[in-house]
Amino acid sequence: MTSARIAVCHGPGKQFTLENARLDELQDHEVLVRVVASGICHTDLAVRDHQLPMPTPSVLGHEGAGIVEAVGSGVTSVVPGDRVLMSFNSCGHCVNCDQDLPTYCYDFINFNWTGVRPDGSATLFQGDDVVHANFFGQSSFATHAIANVRNVFKVPDFAKHLSLEVMAPLGCGLMTGAGAVLNSMSVKSGRPIAIFGTGTVGNAAVMAAKIAGAYPIIAVDINDSRLALAKELGATHTFNAKEDAIAKIAELCPQGLSYAFDTTGLKSVIQDVFNIMSPKSILGMVGASDPTNMLEFNETAFMGGGRTVMGILGGDSDLHTFLPRLLQHHIDGEFPFDRLIEHFDFDQINEAIEASERGDVIKPVLKISAE
Repeated sequence: MTSARIAVCHGPGKQFTLENARLDELQDHEVLVRVVASGICHTDLAVRDHQLPMPTPSVLGHEGAGIVEAVGSGVTSVVPGDRVLMSFNSCGHCVNCDQDLPTYCYDFINFNWTGVRPDGSATLFQGDDVVHANFFGQSSFATHAIANVRNVFKVPDFAKHLSLEVMAPLGCGLMTGAGAVLNSMSVKSGRPIAIFGTGTVGNAAVMAAKIAGAYPIIAVDINDSRLALAKELGATHTFNAKEDAIAKIAELCPQGLSYAFDTTGLKSVIQDVFNIMSPKSILGMVGASDPTNMLEFNETAFMGGGRTVMGILGGDSDLHTFLPRLLQHHIDGEFPFDRLIEHFDFDQINEAIEASERGDVIKPVLKISAE
């Protein structure tokens, strides 16, 4: 069994602790990855705070990148030495997986959220005790992770000059924001879009909206420095949410928004923007909200305007087809996501989380081992 250094999440109000553990033997379809870097995502913190169902204590992390060290007997798509990015896991055979929509896998929870493999076996141990892991099929806040062949993506040769420390966050937040625009909502050139929240997901959406040719591209946040960066990345207009942004958007777009994308999960924001959507518009949502929250829309406006209110997971992305697109956009200078990143050493995980929660850093990435 492989030894690993892990960052353990102990739940709300508690810091992550670095501890030792050992990984289980690989199953036929699995891949052992030496983790080089891992992004920290809001979803990790939502699990820490028990807003999402993953059991704690546990090892989180779901934006991992690293080097393959070993593969199961049934794995042929990667070999030891390959550079890989890790993302969410999926069953591979349900209706949605068959239609290249693995983010909506019918068995998504069992493959990503239970703390063990879908068959109930554990991937991580301390002595004889099981450690909850297999988070998003990886648990990359560790020096080594067991992933599934379905949720590892081999870095293509055209991107071999890019470091894993830079590419790590592509597997979740960046893919979600960009995919929401380019895949889920299929934003069309010349149409207005407003993006609420300019963190990792929101700024990825801003960059993708520019790629799609949307106009105007409106970014809304309460943080002026983040709005300034959004403007540099492609937003044509920025509004501080504290200064009646909805009224300003309505004035700018008197016929309404063709697209709106919410990353905040705030009920008031979603309901307010619904009221300034144009006929046949799309309102996409990815923000994590309280499970008890209920949205209220006027039924006549919803039906009569032919509006779509769309929940989005992972940007409707199939990582094996969409990640190459994002990497090519980055190489072409159209998706400069590296501008969102600040790196921290693995033992600075708590400082990285605190910097993210203060809003000082948009995308913290942990440097876990040398590439």
